[in-house]
Amino acid sequence: MREIKVQEITRNIKEMCIEANHFLSKDMADAMANAAASEESPLGRQILSQLQDNLKIAGEDMIPICQDTGMAVVFLEVGQDVHFEGGLLVDAVNEGIRQGYTEGYLRKSVVRDPLIRENTKDNTPGVIHFSIVEGSRVRIKVAPKGFGSENMSRIFMLKPAEGIEGVKEAVLTAVRDAGPNACPPMVIGVGIGGTFEKCALMAKEALTREVGRHSEIPYVKELEEELLARINGLGIGPGGLGGRTTALAVNINTYPTHIAGLPVGVNICCHVNRHVVRVI
Repeated sequence: MREIKVQEITRNIKEMCIEANHFLSKDMADAMANAAASEESPLGRQILSQLQDNLKIAGEDMIPICQDTGMAVVFLEVGQDVHFEGGLLVDAVNEGIRQGYTEGYLRKSVVRDPLIRENTKDNTPGVIHFSIVEGSRVRIKVAPKGFGSENMSRIFMLKPAEGIEGVKEAVLTAVRDAGPNACPPMVIGVGIGGTFEKCALMAKEALTREVGRHSEIPYVKELEEELLARINGLGIGPGGLGGRTTALAVNINTYPTHIAGLPVGVNICCHVNRHVVRVI
């Protein structure tokens, strides 16, 4: 049994919140550079160039890459041979978020009650997802999610007879409806199967997969590639001002489902698609 003090979790979460909000991950930076080189629209190229300038300034001057520093979403894959000591794990995660957003001077956007709307003033609580896996390590993924893109996300409870063509149309509908509101070029996370809540969770976690790394399931990989091509043919373009770079990636996760259902979750993220991954 490996023992980990929860203070170690707090320290990592704090650092990851600050890192995610100031620096684009390497996979996203590479995707943005490739998009800028291949975009055919002059205005689209100009927008992509401006976005890259923004990212450069953010890193050099240590200011957030987006003014909406998001609600902190944390995925924790905990090895079943790990024992945490020193306090509650949930409290440790939220303390890391509090320290990261306070000491990092990041915008605090969380309200305590969805209707009363009183700000918590430290961006807590975060949204935390746990999974128990084999081994004695903890894999942490921090993905701050801004709500310009989050508000554009959708769930479709399709009939099984609608099949793969219905799934394609659902994803395309979500992207068309989002248009410029999701700050394109976007990353599209898709969850297919499971239940109402499971497909949404899969879509969210799909956003943390490296851009350019496809599903290991052959038909899903083909679907990711086809949907990316079709989305980039919609003409929405960078900033919603036209062009062929509407999305940088489509990442799809799947799960078994009920004979009577075909749930599809579409979680859209903006051009920064913030995510940091660490293993301790």
